[in-house]
Amino acid sequence: MSRISDAFKNGKAFIPFITGGDPDIESTFEFVKTMAENGADIIEIGIPFSDPIAEGPVIQDADLRALASGTTTDALFEMVERLRKEITIPLIFMTYANPIYVYGKERFMKRCAQVGIDGVIVPDIPFEEKGELVDVCRDNGIELISMIAPTSEQRIETIASEATGFIYCVSSLGVTGVRTEIRTDIASMVKHVKSVTDTPVAVGFGISTPEQAKKMAGLSDGAIVGSAIVKIVAQYGKDATSHIATYVKQMKEAVMEA
Repeated sequence: MSRISDAFKNGKAFIPFITGGDPDIESTFEFVKTMAENGADIIEIGIPFSDPIAEGPVIQDADLRALASGTTTDALFEMVERLRKEITIPLIFMTYANPIYVYGKERFMKRCAQVGIDGVIVPDIPFEEKGELVDVCRDNGIELISMIAPTSEQRIETIASEATGFIYCVSSLGVTGVRTEIRTDIASMVKHVKSVTDTPVAVGFGISTPEQAKKMAGLSDGAIVGSAIVKIVAQYGKDATSHIATYVKQMKEAVMEA
Protein backbone atom coordinates (compact mmCIF):
# COMPACT_ATOMS: atom_id res chain seq x y z
CA MET A 1 0.00 0.00 0.00
CA SER A 2 1.06 3.59 -0.58
CA ARG A 3 1.37 6.18 2.15
CA ILE A 4 -1.84 7.80 0.86
CA SER A 5 -3.94 4.64 0.98
CA ASP A 6 -2.36 3.79 4.36
CA ALA A 7 -3.95 6.96 5.75
CA PHE A 8 -7.36 5.28 5.48
CA LYS A 9 -6.39 2.08 7.32
CA ASN A 10 -7.33 3.25 10.80
CA GLY A 11 -10.78 4.60 9.98
CA LYS A 12 -12.23 7.61 8.22
CA ALA A 13 -9.72 10.17 6.93
CA PHE A 14 -9.89 13.94 7.32
CA ILE A 15 -8.22 15.79 4.43
CA PRO A 16 -7.89 19.56 4.76
CA PHE A 17 -6.76 21.88 1.95
CA ILE A 18 -4.76 25.07 2.24
CA THR A 19 -3.46 27.52 -0.36
CA GLY A 20 0.32 27.53 -0.32
CA GLY A 21 1.82 30.95 0.36
CA ASP A 22 -1.32 32.59 1.78
CA PRO A 23 -0.51 34.96 3.43
CA ASP A 24 3.14 33.87 3.04
CA ILE A 25 5.31 30.75 2.93
CA GLU A 26 6.30 30.75 6.62
CA SER A 27 2.67 31.00 7.71
CA THR A 28 1.74 28.09 5.44
CA PHE A 29 4.56 26.06 6.97
CA GLU A 30 3.10 26.63 10.45
CA PHE A 31 -0.48 26.02 9.29
CA VAL A 32 0.38 22.66 7.71
CA LYS A 33 2.29 21.55 10.82
CA THR A 34 -0.67 22.58 12.96
CA MET A 35 -3.14 20.64 10.83
CA ALA A 36 -0.96 17.52 11.05
CA GLU A 37 -0.66 17.90 14.83
CA ASN A 38 -4.44 18.24 15.25
CA GLY A 39 -5.60 15.18 13.37
CA ALA A 40 -5.31 15.75 9.61
CA ASP A 41 -4.65 12.42 7.88
CA ILE A 42 -3.63 13.83 4.48
CA ILE A 43 -3.06 17.49 3.61
CA GLU A 44 -3.64 19.11 0.22
CA ILE A 45 -1.47 22.14 -0.53
CA GLY A 46 -2.67 24.32 -3.38
CA ILE A 47 -0.09 25.80 -5.73
CA PRO A 48 -1.41 29.32 -6.39
CA PHE A 49 -2.40 29.97 -9.98
CA SER A 50 -3.81 33.06 -11.67
CA ASP A 51 -6.64 31.20 -13.41
CA PRO A 52 -7.91 28.43 -11.09
CA ILE A 53 -11.01 27.37 -13.02
CA ALA A 54 -12.34 24.88 -10.43
CA GLU A 55 -12.14 27.34 -7.55
CA GLY A 56 -14.71 29.71 -6.12
CA PRO A 57 -13.96 33.27 -4.94
CA VAL A 58 -12.52 32.22 -1.55
CA ILE A 59 -9.67 30.19 -3.03
CA GLN A 60 -9.28 32.53 -6.02
CA ASP A 61 -8.64 35.40 -3.60
CA ALA A 62 -6.21 33.23 -1.62
CA ASP A 63 -4.31 32.44 -4.83
CA LEU A 64 -4.00 36.15 -5.59
CA ARG A 65 -2.76 36.91 -2.06
CA ALA A 66 -0.21 34.10 -2.31
CA LEU A 67 1.05 35.25 -5.70
CA ALA A 68 1.24 38.84 -4.44
CA SER A 69 3.41 37.67 -1.54
CA GLY A 70 5.91 36.25 -4.03
CA THR A 71 5.01 32.56 -3.72
CA THR A 72 6.60 30.35 -6.38
CA THR A 73 6.47 26.63 -7.08
CA ASP A 74 10.12 26.33 -6.05
CA ALA A 75 9.40 28.11 -2.75
CA LEU A 76 6.64 25.58 -2.04
CA PHE A 77 8.95 22.69 -2.88
CA GLU A 78 11.49 24.06 -0.40
CA MET A 79 8.76 24.47 2.24
CA VAL A 80 7.65 20.84 1.82
CA GLU A 81 11.25 19.70 2.11
CA ARG A 82 11.43 21.45 5.50
CA LEU A 83 8.03 20.09 6.55
CA ARG A 84 9.20 16.56 5.88
CA LYS A 85 11.69 16.91 8.74
CA GLU A 86 8.76 17.39 11.13
CA ILE A 87 5.67 15.58 9.78
CA THR A 88 5.14 12.17 8.18
CA ILE A 89 1.52 12.23 6.94
CA PRO A 90 0.87 12.23 3.18
CA LEU A 91 1.11 15.59 1.42
CA ILE A 92 -0.55 16.29 -1.93
CA PHE A 93 -0.17 19.20 -4.31
CA MET A 94 -3.41 20.52 -5.83
CA THR A 95 -2.48 22.35 -9.00
CA TYR A 96 -3.35 22.91 -12.65
CA ALA A 97 -1.87 21.75 -15.91
CA ASN A 98 -0.29 25.11 -16.72
CA PRO A 99 2.04 25.34 -13.67
CA ILE A 100 3.16 21.73 -14.21
CA TYR A 101 3.91 22.17 -17.91
CA VAL A 102 5.59 25.55 -17.42
CA TYR A 103 7.85 23.93 -14.79
CA GLY A 104 8.33 20.86 -17.00
CA LYS A 105 6.29 17.77 -16.12
CA GLU A 106 9.29 15.46 -15.66
CA ARG A 107 11.14 18.05 -13.59
CA PHE A 108 8.02 18.79 -11.55
CA MET A 109 7.31 15.16 -10.62
CA LYS A 110 10.95 14.42 -9.94
CA ARG A 111 11.07 17.38 -7.55
CA CYS A 112 7.84 16.21 -5.89
CA ALA A 113 9.48 12.86 -5.19
CA GLN A 114 12.66 14.51 -3.90
CA VAL A 115 10.89 16.69 -1.33
CA GLY A 116 8.32 14.14 -0.16
CA ILE A 117 5.09 14.96 -2.01
CA ASP A 118 2.97 11.80 -2.26
CA GLY A 119 0.43 12.75 -4.89
CA VAL A 120 -1.01 15.44 -7.15
CA ILE A 121 -4.54 16.53 -8.04
CA VAL A 122 -4.90 18.27 -11.41
CA PRO A 123 -8.60 19.15 -11.89
CA ASP A 124 -8.30 20.68 -15.36
CA ILE A 125 -6.86 17.56 -16.97
CA PRO A 126 -9.82 15.33 -17.89
CA PHE A 127 -9.60 11.58 -17.47
CA GLU A 128 -9.25 11.04 -21.22
CA GLU A 129 -6.10 13.20 -21.27
CA LYS A 130 -4.44 12.01 -18.06
CA GLY A 131 -2.09 9.77 -20.05
CA GLU A 132 0.08 12.84 -20.50
CA LEU A 133 0.87 12.76 -16.79
CA VAL A 134 0.20 9.24 -15.56
CA ASP A 135 3.46 7.75 -16.85
CA VAL A 136 5.71 10.46 -15.45
CA CYS A 137 3.85 10.27 -12.12
CA ARG A 138 4.31 6.51 -11.99
CA ASP A 139 8.00 6.78 -12.90
CA ASN A 140 8.54 9.06 -9.90
CA GLY A 141 6.29 7.28 -7.40
CA ILE A 142 3.74 10.12 -7.37
CA GLU A 143 0.06 9.17 -7.27
CA LEU A 144 -2.24 11.04 -9.66
CA ILE A 145 -5.48 11.40 -7.71
CA SER A 146 -8.62 10.85 -9.79
CA MET A 147 -11.72 13.00 -9.43
CA ILE A 148 -15.26 11.73 -9.96
CA ALA A 149 -18.09 14.27 -10.30
CA PRO A 150 -21.88 13.95 -10.46
CA THR A 151 -21.54 14.35 -14.23
CA SER A 152 -19.04 11.47 -14.61
CA GLU A 153 -21.87 8.92 -14.96
CA GLN A 154 -20.81 6.45 -17.67
CA ARG A 155 -17.12 7.07 -16.96
CA ILE A 156 -17.29 6.28 -13.25
CA GLU A 157 -16.31 2.64 -13.63
CA THR A 158 -13.40 3.40 -15.95
CA ILE A 159 -12.05 6.20 -13.77
CA ALA A 160 -12.46 4.20 -10.55
CA SER A 161 -10.85 1.06 -11.89
CA GLU A 162 -7.66 2.95 -12.78
CA ALA A 163 -7.50 5.18 -9.68
CA THR A 164 -4.57 5.26 -7.27
CA GLY A 165 -4.16 6.66 -3.75
CA PHE A 166 -7.74 7.71 -3.15
CA ILE A 167 -10.64 8.88 -5.28
CA TYR A 168 -11.79 12.49 -4.86
CA CYS A 169 -15.57 12.36 -5.08
CA VAL A 170 -16.90 15.82 -5.97
CA SER A 171 -20.10 16.40 -4.01
CA SER A 172 -21.52 19.30 -6.02
CA LEU A 173 -21.52 20.79 -9.48
CA GLY A 174 -19.78 24.13 -9.90
CA VAL A 175 -16.70 25.55 -8.21
CA THR A 176 -15.32 25.04 -4.73
CA GLY A 177 -16.85 26.92 -1.82
CA VAL A 178 -18.78 26.59 1.41
CA ARG A 179 -22.31 25.25 0.90
CA THR A 180 -25.17 25.20 3.37
CA GLU A 181 -26.60 22.06 1.78
CA ILE A 182 -25.21 19.24 -0.35
CA ARG A 183 -27.95 17.78 -2.51
CA THR A 184 -26.06 15.31 -4.68
CA ASP A 185 -26.87 11.64 -4.08
CA ILE A 186 -23.42 10.93 -2.68
CA ALA A 187 -24.42 7.52 -1.31
CA SER A 188 -25.29 6.18 -4.76
CA MET A 189 -22.19 7.66 -6.35
CA VAL A 190 -19.86 6.20 -3.71
CA LYS A 191 -21.62 2.82 -3.87
CA HIS A 192 -21.11 2.78 -7.63
CA VAL A 193 -17.41 3.61 -7.25
CA LYS A 194 -16.88 0.98 -4.56
CA SER A 195 -18.50 -1.69 -6.72
CA VAL A 196 -15.49 -1.56 -9.05
CA THR A 197 -12.51 -0.66 -6.83
CA ASP A 198 -11.02 -1.06 -3.37
CA THR A 199 -9.39 2.37 -3.62
CA PRO A 200 -10.63 4.63 -0.77
CA VAL A 201 -13.19 7.31 -1.65
CA ALA A 202 -13.21 10.74 0.03
CA VAL A 203 -15.88 13.40 -0.54
CA GLY A 204 -15.09 17.09 -1.08
CA PHE A 205 -16.49 20.42 -2.41
CA GLY A 206 -18.70 22.38 -0.06
CA ILE A 207 -18.03 20.65 3.26
CA SER A 208 -17.52 23.18 6.04
CA THR A 209 -19.27 22.08 9.25
CA PRO A 210 -18.64 19.11 11.56
CA GLU A 211 -22.17 17.90 10.76
CA GLN A 212 -21.48 17.89 7.02
CA ALA A 213 -18.11 16.21 7.53
CA LYS A 214 -19.65 13.48 9.67
CA LYS A 215 -22.41 12.87 7.13
CA MET A 216 -20.07 12.71 4.13
CA ALA A 217 -17.52 10.53 5.95
CA GLY A 218 -20.39 8.26 6.94
CA LEU A 219 -21.15 7.72 3.27
CA SER A 220 -17.52 7.30 2.20
CA ASP A 221 -13.99 6.81 3.54
CA GLY A 222 -13.30 10.41 4.41
CA ALA A 223 -14.06 14.11 4.07
CA ILE A 224 -12.12 16.84 2.24
CA VAL A 225 -12.39 20.47 3.39
CA GLY A 226 -10.89 23.43 1.57
CA SER A 227 -12.65 26.78 1.40
CA ALA A 228 -13.62 26.78 5.08
CA ILE A 229 -9.97 26.67 6.18
CA VAL A 230 -8.93 29.18 3.54
CA LYS A 231 -11.62 31.53 4.94
CA ILE A 232 -10.03 31.25 8.39
CA VAL A 233 -6.69 32.27 6.88
CA ALA A 234 -8.36 35.16 5.04
CA GLN A 235 -9.87 36.37 8.33
CA TYR A 236 -6.90 36.00 10.65
CA GLY A 237 -3.87 36.03 8.33
CA LYS A 238 -0.62 35.17 10.08
CA ASP A 239 -2.53 34.80 13.37
CA ALA A 240 -4.71 31.96 12.06
CA THR A 241 -2.73 29.08 13.61
CA SER A 242 -4.77 28.60 16.79
CA HIS A 243 -8.06 28.99 14.89
CA ILE A 244 -6.97 26.37 12.34
CA ALA A 245 -5.96 24.02 15.16
CA THR A 246 -9.39 24.26 16.79
CA TYR A 247 -11.24 23.82 13.50
CA VAL A 248 -9.20 20.83 12.32
CA LYS A 249 -9.55 19.10 15.68
CA GLN A 250 -13.35 19.54 15.60
CA MET A 251 -13.61 18.29 12.04
CA LYS A 252 -11.39 15.26 12.67
CA GLU A 253 -13.49 14.32 15.70
CA ALA A 254 -16.65 14.59 13.58
CA VAL A 255 -15.17 12.39 10.86
CA MET A 256 -14.13 9.77 13.43
CA GLU A 257 -17.70 9.64 14.73
CA ALA A 258 -19.03 8.75 11.26
